[in-house]
Formats: sequence, C-alpha cells, structure tokens
Amino acid sequence: MLSELVIKNFAIIDDLRISFDDGLAVLTGETGAGKSIIIEAVNLLLGSRASADLIRAGSETAELEACFEINPETAQAAIMAEQDLDPSEGLMIRRVISTKGKHKIFINSRQSSIQLLKRITNGLAGISSQHAHQGLLQEENHLDILDRFCGILDEKKEVGRIYNELVPLVKERRKLLEDRDNAKEEAELLRFQIDEIRAADIKKEEDTILEQERDRLKNAAGIFETVQQGIGDLYSQDGSVVEQLDTFNRSLERYGEFDPALSGKSEKLAGVMYEIEDLVEDLRSYLGGLTLDPAALEETEARLDLIQRLKRKYGGSLDSLFAEYENMKQQYEAASGLDERIGELDRKIEDLKQAYTKHALAMSEKRKKGAKELSGLVRTELHSLEMEQADFTVKVKQSMADTGKEPFSVDGLKAGPSGIDRAAFLISPNPGEPAKALKKIASGGELSRIVLALKVILSRSQALETLIFDEVDAGIGGATSEKVGAKLKTLATDNQVICITHLAQIAKYGDNHFKIEKRVSGQRTSTAITRLETQEERVEELARMIGGSQITRATREHAEEMLQSAGT
Repeated sequence: MLSELVIKNFAIIDDLRISFDDGLAVLTGETGAGKSIIIEAVNLLLGSRASADLIRAGSETAELEACFEINPETAQAAIMAEQDLDPSEGLMIRRVISTKGKHKIFINSRQSSIQLLKRITNGLAGISSQHAHQGLLQEENHLDILDRFCGILDEKKEVGRIYNELVPLVKERRKLLEDRDNAKEEAELLRFQIDEIRAADIKKEEDTILEQERDRLKNAAGIFETVQQGIGDLYSQDGSVVEQLDTFNRSLERYGEFDPALSGKSEKLAGVMYEIEDLVEDLRSYLGGLTLDPAALEETEARLDLIQRLKRKYGGSLDSLFAEYENMKQQYEAASGLDERIGELDRKIEDLKQAYTKHALAMSEKRKKGAKELSGLVRTELHSLEMEQADFTVKVKQSMADTGKEPFSVDGLKAGPSGIDRAAFLISPNPGEPAKALKKIASGGELSRIVLALKVILSRSQALETLIFDEVDAGIGGATSEKVGAKLKTLATDNQVICITHLAQIAKYGDNHFKIEKRVSGQRTSTAITRLETQEERVEELARMIGGSQITRATREHAEEMLQSAGT
C-alpha cells in the first residue's frame, strides 16, 4: 500500500506531501492544477524514464519520494530480503532528478539502480491512465492482459527464454548447411592438394640437397678422373709426392747425425707423409662411393623437377609450401567438421523444440480456457457499468508459419517468443452488430469502462495492492459515472484505490478526498493539496464540481445529498 508521497521542485509542484490510507482516495481539482503531474511522479518512482525537463524552473534538482507498506508474503518482500533490506520497515523509494543529468535512485536510503527499482516495484502498483486506454487499442497488448489473467507469466517467460536460445541455433544451422554445400567442391580440391603434397613426402631443405646432388652427378666423370689422378700423383705411381718425400726424409735422417737441428725437421716431414697417406685413403673411400650411373642423375633431376613444380604451385619456396599444406589441412578439417557441428546443433535444436512445443501447447490450452472465462467476466462487469447490451469476446488465434522465413514452427503454426498464440479483444456494443476490434468501434467512454472492468477482474488474481486511476471518467457521465464510482468503491474493499476524477458522481464515493489547486504567489505558480477532513469541505468541493464557479444553495444541497447517497 502507498502510504506517503512527497514531491519537490517537480513541474509546477514546489513542495507537496500526501499521506494515503486504505480504501478509495479521490483527487479532485480544476483542470491544470497538477493532478496528472502526481501520476507522472508515481510513474517515475515505479521505474519510468526520468527527464531533466520535469524539474521546476529555477531549481537544479527535483526530488520524488514514496513510502509503501509491504506485505511479508509478496514478491517485493522476497526481493527486499534478497537485497538485505527489511520488508517490515516498509519500502522507501527516492529519486533525485538533476539538470546535470546525474539522476540518482535510493531504495531504503541505499543508492540503487534503475534495474533493481523496476524489479522491486514490478506488481507493486498499477496505473491506469490515458496511455493505458490507448494501449488497450493495440492488439499486441491483449495477449499480455490475457496471460496475466491466466497466471502464466512465468511459463511465458520460460518460453521466451527457450525461443531466444533456439532461434540463433536454427540460424547457425542454416548458415552451416549453406557453407557445407558451398564448400563441397572446395573440400574435394583441398583433399586432392593435400594428398598431392603428402605423397611427395618432401623433407626440409630437400631442394637444396638435391641441387647439390644433381651438380655432383653431372660432374662425376671429371671428379673421378681428377681424384684418381691426384691419388697417383700423391702416392701410388713412380715418382709420386710421397716417394720423393720419403727419399728426402732418409737424407735428412742421415745428415741429422751431424746436425741435431735437422733431426726435428725429419720428424715433421714424416708427419706430413702420414697426413698425405690419410688423405689418399679418404680420397679412395670417396671414389668408392661416387656414383657414375646416368640413371641416378635422371632420378635426381626428376625428383627435383617434382619439388620445383610443387614450390611454384604453392608459394615459391619450401617454407611457403609447408605453410600452405598446414593451412589446407586446417581448412579441410574445418570443412569436414561441419557435419559434426550440424549434427550437434540438430540434437540441441530438437531438445529445445520439444521443450518449446510442450510449453507453447500447454499455454495455448490455458489461454483458450482463460479467454472464455475472461470474456464472460468482462461482459458481466460491463453490464454493471451501463453497457448491458455489450458483447465482449477474447479471441485466441494462431497463424500458419511461412517455412521459408520462420526459424521453426509448432505443428505448422508460427512460433514466437510468447508462444504460438495471439489474442484480440473484440466488442459489439449493441445487439445485432458484429464484434469488431476495439480500435474500430470503442468510444472513449467505452474504453474507460473496459479498462476499469479489466482492472477489477485482474485485481482478483494479482497481488496489486495499489490501483491508481487517471481519466477513468473520460467520456462518461450521468448514471454511468455513478456505476463507475460504485465499482471503484467495491474495488477498494480489497485494494487501495487512488482515483483522479472530474466527476462528483465518482468523487462522492471516496473514503479520503484530496483537493488539488493551483496557487500563485510572488509571480510563481505552484500546486497545493488539501485533505478534506469535514463534511462541509467535501460538500463545497462537490458543489464546485457540479456547478463550476457559480455555487448556489441548490448545488450545495445536491452535493450533500450525493454524499449521503454514497454513504460517506
């Protein structure tokens, strides 16, 4: 229940404080006195968007504050406890709107966020204004009203969650199928190229090694002849280098007996001869391994040609070829993995579709049953509000899915985040007239009564303890306004009801009556509110509402009779 509302420096309101009680509170006053500004302030305290344009001229900030008494069994109490706030202390919301754009929100004196404010006030109070009347004309809002009546908002939220998870997966699967079809030929080419490189079995720097081998084979005959001749000159033929060195060394050894200095030279010369002998042995070994077969040269050149061709095809060097090989393998593996990913998506999509279908079909049955019940209840309420001949129908309908455009369907029906259904409110105000959409047939007065009827019905199934009505009297008067007032009075037996009205026939039913007026002081206009405590004060206000600026004895007597007839 809203127990207190404080408004400072907001629009034309300077400083306003209103304390509310149980029952029906009516707010009356001249047009332009600021009654709708109070509704705007409550909207902001419930989480609507703030604007610096609402700050009173000459002020830098506007402050709004509301105190609610919280039932410990409500969702609001649970959220407060979750945030370490004590529900028994009530809920105090304060918003500070600044010209500098640094707006602030406080919940029980703790600075908070707009997200938490919206969450904690969701279902705390319901405001019915001209916006609600116009919103009722939009068919997209009808399903939400029906779902609130059916009590399936949590199930609807789960359906929306599944839908939002499912749709991206379906789109991904379609994309993968396209990729797979487009990549089929490319994958075949990649497979051929990978096999071609793998079959070649090229080793690192093999091209350099082969080029050296080719040059060696081309010059093998000349190499053999040169090395063979060198072996003869050094060692094996008559007069070879080793033979001459040996003769010279024996001479050194003989004369070394006469000069010890020559003895050391003889030992060095013997070492040189041993090195020449080792060199000759290495050269003979080399000749033993030297290939002179022309077939080996042909084989080497053929291998080198293969490598050169693959190098030209895949980047111009072995490093480029090896890099391209690894890249192609990754591409091929990715293309080959599409089927696996598609299969994985198929399993996820199927599970989600089954869950979605189960919930959507269950909700559809509840909606169809609820639509019949809601239709009957609204008709009953409208009949009690001077619309005895009106026929009101809630129609639940579905659309066939366009398989080429829709991500998925349920038994051929179009699926969406709210399920497979749409809802439409249809009305026939008079017998014999076909039922049509509200926006095509309902007048302002009829819309006001339909909104009130829905509020009365929904209040029975929702935990809303505070209902606020602005312009509920739009387009009505006479006996109809009497019925509307009596209906609000009845509604206030189980809910706190706050109603802004211009009609005395409604205001007379108020358990609490507040008069809002515009005052001018020092060339500044401000809004003031007065709680009408006495019978005389209420009679005077009702008389003003009946007779305008010319209040006569007759209008006062009429106002007094109205209060007596209402039992207030």
